[in-house]
Amino acid sequence: MPHTFKPGRPLWWQWLTVLSFDAPLVALVWQALFARVAGVSLPWHDPVLLSLAVWIVYAADRWIEGLRLSAEIVQTPRHLFYIRHRWPVFWVGVAAMAATAFIALTRLESREFKAGLLLLVPTLLYLFSHQLLHRHHPLRLPKEICIGVIFALGCVLAPAVHASGHFMILCLPALLFCLLCFTNCALISVWEMEVDASHGQTSLALQLGRGAVLIHVLPWFIVIAGIVVAVSGDPSIRSAALCAASSAFLMGLLDWLQPRIGRIPARAAVDMTLVVPVVGFLFW
Repeated sequence: MPHTFKPGRPLWWQWLTVLSFDAPLVALVWQALFARVAGVSLPWHDPVLLSLAVWIVYAADRWIEGLRLSAEIVQTPRHLFYIRHRWPVFWVGVAAMAATAFIALTRLESREFKAGLLLLVPTLLYLFSHQLLHRHHPLRLPKEICIGVIFALGCVLAPAVHASGHFMILCLPALLFCLLCFTNCALISVWEMEVDASHGQTSLALQLGRGAVLIHVLPWFIVIAGIVVAVSGDPSIRSAALCAASSAFLMGLLDWLQPRIGRIPARAAVDMTLVVPVVGFLFW
């Protein structure tokens, strides 16, 4: 029987999502894959900064969302956690931001620091626009597109900077990963249409209406695109293309299973479909 949300202590398999640790894990895995494609070795501070930055953004997004919601109407374990633990999360977030700023100021080279600042601008614009200023504006860019693009750029940033003149090799893998991130968010918007409506949150699925059925095709499109790139593209990007195709296949399979297992287990598992490169690392 599909799982329904019951307020209480999250189950063990929900904690990665509830604590917003799943997104940093995905970011670290794909940053390492991009570094391998580019043939560069990243210093320790790059994965640390990426994981901190991703957690801060995801936690801030849910923290701001929690300000508008009450525990009585919330429909997801992750939102309920941020409502119940609002101020402890706030101070952990402040500490994480301080650590991020300190590491960035003391460890990053000028070129990487400037690139990070350039990415910080659209990230802050997204948070302020989609959570505060233009929540229900009919012409606002869907948040799923914003998240997909910003997340992919954040993961490829350090490898691209360190690759210097060879960063063009990362364009196709980064595009496939961007499509994966967008599809991830788009599927969640379909699974949680009733949740978003209850929370007063606009999503891509709600904006598309009946057209949201097309979202279910996205994983299979990426499977085909990934295989085509792997077969016909540069051999150096073959591993990344196959990882993208494999992740998309798992995502499509999970989407097919979602009506049977329920939205809560599906939401907890969907980010794990993106850690396929870990399997590749074991063989490489």
